[in-house]
Amino acid sequence: MSLPFLLVSDAEGNIFEVPELRMTGMSLNTPVIPETDDLIPLPYGSNLFMLSGRIPMGYDPGKKSFTPLEKYKGNPVFAVAAFMAPAYLQLLRAGYLTNKNAERLPMYSYTAAGWKDGQFMAAGLRIDPDPRQDLVHMNEDLIKSQAEAVLKKYPKNRLVAHLVNKCVKSYCCPAARNFVLERWECPAPTSPACNAECIACISRQPEESSVPASQDRIEFIPTPGEIAEFTVPHLEKAQRPVISFGQGCEGEPLLVGDVIEESIKLIRKKTDRGIININTNGSRPDVVKRLLEAGLDSIRVSLNSAQEKYYDKYYRPRQYGFEEIRESLKLVRRYNRWASLNYFMFPGFTDREGEKSALEKLILSTKINMIQTRNLNMDPEWYVDRLGLMNLQGNACGMRKWIDWIHESFPWIKLGYFNPPREEMKKSHFHQQF
Repeated sequence: MSLPFLLVSDAEGNIFEVPELRMTGMSLNTPVIPETDDLIPLPYGSNLFMLSGRIPMGYDPGKKSFTPLEKYKGNPVFAVAAFMAPAYLQLLRAGYLTNKNAERLPMYSYTAAGWKDGQFMAAGLRIDPDPRQDLVHMNEDLIKSQAEAVLKKYPKNRLVAHLVNKCVKSYCCPAARNFVLERWECPAPTSPACNAECIACISRQPEESSVPASQDRIEFIPTPGEIAEFTVPHLEKAQRPVISFGQGCEGEPLLVGDVIEESIKLIRKKTDRGIININTNGSRPDVVKRLLEAGLDSIRVSLNSAQEKYYDKYYRPRQYGFEEIRESLKLVRRYNRWASLNYFMFPGFTDREGEKSALEKLILSTKINMIQTRNLNMDPEWYVDRLGLMNLQGNACGMRKWIDWIHESFPWIKLGYFNPPREEMKKSHFHQQF
């Protein structure tokens, strides 16, 4: 058997291989042996995590059985998972068993990883060739100098100060870094409030969740003038330019639709270059319509599931439902603009018959242009428990076969990871206006 060796960690976080056992993965709650075609060298810019309170699950090729490994050579060991770089899709989550009193894992995705031929391997694939968030293109010295230059260029702009001081300096946000480097996609967070209470919200967590938020939420609403002041130059100067409302450091941007509407009008008075995008939950189609009429080019609506019952359990929406989401997507297509799903992928659930059937109905009713496949950043077992996925019926086809199914059943749909620039939209044979 040519599978990679099992990776484990000692109590100090030292990661090493166990040559007696092979790596495994998990599809929903079932341990599986990865297909060799599903394994790639761990992408540059990825991280490896020790999973405290998790028992590594290996495969014994001699006994042909899955084997939990609590100790190795007399010492306790813990499971290891990979957090892959942007643009990569998880095919299997890490294989492990969880101790009864283990704390919840932080909000990352946990991909199956192993060791083979002198390198780390991961169960994943590159879903988007766009290099905009590749770490190899992030020059730290240049980012620092450009960040200071941007602050001097916009000394009174609160949103620029937020993007530089919080997003660039504190969080190393790739989108904010690209803003100061004057290239590609530029973020424009706007909303401190939200109308959903997502379980794995990265900007606000209640104390009882026991999992800290990954970053602080923006605490003010910028003015249209503040937004236009730096986004217009970005659209005019950057290569493949996109500006995006709706970021991880904010709530729901449609709640400040008036501000965004005026911002779009200001921007389009000064330049018609680039794409103006909004990342949203799609909860207010009336606001989406106003933004489209103001000049919005594209929308990305986030979903963990195309089944309303599972969506509601994760998002916990307030005063909106699935019908509003569908209507927002339909509206964008009626205006012949670009509509994407930001679809949280979870091996064993996303590729299961019931979820595929629900997604097919959503695609056919909305005629979306793109699915951005995003790995779910959340403790997997917390997700399974909160959504009640323990005893799902039907078969899971595997993530590679899910990708094949999308290509074969909906050939117009672009699969990727990032909001596309105008140049990419023009390549779509389903989208003529751009």
